[in-house]
Amino acid sequence: MDAVTLPPIPFLDLKAQQARLGPGLRQRLDKVLAHGQFILGPEVTELEGKLAAFCGAKHCVTVSSGTDALQIALMAEGIGRGNAVFLPAFTYTATAEVPLLLGATPVFVDVDPRTFQIDLASLRTRIAQVKQAGKLKPRAIIGVDLFGQPADWAGIRAIAAEEELFTLDDCAQSFGAAQDGDRLGKAADATATSFFPSKPLGAYGDGGALFTESDERAALYRSLRTHGEGTTRYEVLRIGMNGRLDTMQAAVLLAKLEVFEGEIARREEISRIYDAELAGVVETPARVPGAQSAWAVYSVLLRDTAQREAARAALQAANVGNAVYYPRALHQQPAYAACHDGAALPVAESLGGRILALPIHPDLTDDQALRTAATLREAVTA
Repeated sequence: MDAVTLPPIPFLDLKAQQARLGPGLRQRLDKVLAHGQFILGPEVTELEGKLAAFCGAKHCVTVSSGTDALQIALMAEGIGRGNAVFLPAFTYTATAEVPLLLGATPVFVDVDPRTFQIDLASLRTRIAQVKQAGKLKPRAIIGVDLFGQPADWAGIRAIAAEEELFTLDDCAQSFGAAQDGDRLGKAADATATSFFPSKPLGAYGDGGALFTESDERAALYRSLRTHGEGTTRYEVLRIGMNGRLDTMQAAVLLAKLEVFEGEIARREEISRIYDAELAGVVETPARVPGAQSAWAVYSVLLRDTAQREAARAALQAANVGNAVYYPRALHQQPAYAACHDGAALPVAESLGGRILALPIHPDLTDDQALRTAATLREAVTA
């Protein structure tokens, strides 16, 4: 079959998932249309209970996006001007923009070259550098569970305890992942996740959630997501924001949650196909010890940018979807130039030119995964 006539392999296939969910999804949506409670309707409360139970957390507070979840968590701690928030340099911009929006300073930390998670040695160094400079007060660590795998939360918690820092788990890409048998959701003082449509558990629009073991934090998150209100709608106790999850999105997520465990298992199966087919061809993702990944993204590393771009061209010619997460580290982005202290972060700086993400979603077939791997293998070994 000519390459131009090969059936496409989509990077993400939400249409196939929607067809598979079928009547259950539509029943959920029709119920919301019938009762008309489009803001904080009963589905939101139901979803919060089921999400908390799913990951074993005491509290779940749904919000309007993963970015808003990060912002509410930092607002609740009073983090702002003069404060340093430590976070990995290789991740999505939302992790760093939220501290800046609150007046705090993101301090970028290097990452592990194989797992892409925050590097603990670099974290210790960066904390020491900030303390020595004396311009900022260290306040928080945001660990990012990048691409579906958990960060080293035992190590992060140990450093945070030594330095008396708040810990926030940016679990936007990894809801459903587990470490040593425990699902993410209570590894940090607070956990934020995203329900953006491309996430393992995705809505049909923006959405997010916060998880915490603290009764006080949960109550504060609920107030902050609704304009800082108190016990009544027009009692304003604090400056908050409009950060509520729409009932329609809660309905979509409830339908998807019914099949979520099976979808995580399917993503794992696809990752094993890629591991086997691409071993020795490219650098496949290093698996975090004791962890079960949610496999939001399956990213391999090519030798250099030239080889990566040649591989991308071959995949595109064969009608195989692919993507680059992320083309440059955050501290190299123009938006963060003014707040970065100039520290070199060599691993984060090198990844953008070599990294390549392959299709991995629950509706990808074995044949499609094998064809993707074969195309990449041929491009690299030609």
